Amino acid sequence: MTLREELRSRQFWRALLAEILGSLVFVSAVLGSSVPGPGDVAPGPLYPALAGGMVAVGLAHCFGEISGAQVNPAVTLAFLATRRLDLLRAVAYILSQCLGATVGAAILYVLLPLESAAECYPSKVSSDGNAGQALGMEVLATFQLVFTIFSVEDQRRREGSEPGNLAIGFSLSAGVLTAGRFSGGSMNPARSLGPAIITGFWEHHWVYWIGPALGSVLAGVSHEFLFTPSASRQKLVACLTCKDIEIMEAASVSRSSLSTVTQAAMRAKQANKHDHS
Repeated sequence: MTLREELRSRQFWRALLAEILGSLVFVSAVLGSSVPGPGDVAPGPLYPALAGGMVAVGLAHCFGEISGAQVNPAVTLAFLATRRLDLLRAVAYILSQCLGATVGAAILYVLLPLESAAECYPSKVSSDGNAGQALGMEVLATFQLVFTIFSVEDQRRREGSEPGNLAIGFSLSAGVLTAGRFSGGSMNPARSLGPAIITGFWEHHWVYWIGPALGSVLAGVSHEFLFTPSASRQKLVACLTCKDIEIMEAASVSRSSLSTVTQAAMRAKQANKHDHS
């Protein structure tokens, strides 16, 4: 599809709207769960972890068939790096995600007590830690999240089964619980950018772009070229040289499907022999 056709496509604009709305809902849910109620102390990472995981499952059901419900620039970068997404759509998705996150943060900032919001909204490096620790935790947490997303997507494409939204939700919650005490457990540059724009807090903001971006690209590349059933040296070369990677995938999937059919036939034959005996 050409650039002009893409820009005129109704599906393209529906996908962008889905990313805006999905990012708005995701960020408002995570931020809302982080703000303490009247007279309460600031909650730990448990509430944001539960809220993030649950809303991720819901968004996958709402927008999964429209845009993939990525709502995360790090995830979009991983899909771009593995050529599952073209450059135009990747840039448009990232801009939409940042816009939705900023609007979501602004809405919560207006609705909730301003002092509490200003204190809890920005992703912050732990006072007991440093930017290096926060960066490392963001890389690790994002790696496991994006690797799970790629694994779920790969299984869905091969088997056409339930897309595993619960696995993604659990992975997101685990990442927040793991990195929350060190970096806030963002794993999402848009989730950090929106509050930073609204509150004006930019200290160590680079951590929340470099960490998730590095972790997500490493996860996507390692899954696609090492762990997926269609992984091969030819597929890696095709990706690096910008050749048609779908041909390599089709060949690998065909071999895998043939093996699966053969094994199923053998099991059926053995079962029939057992019944006759």
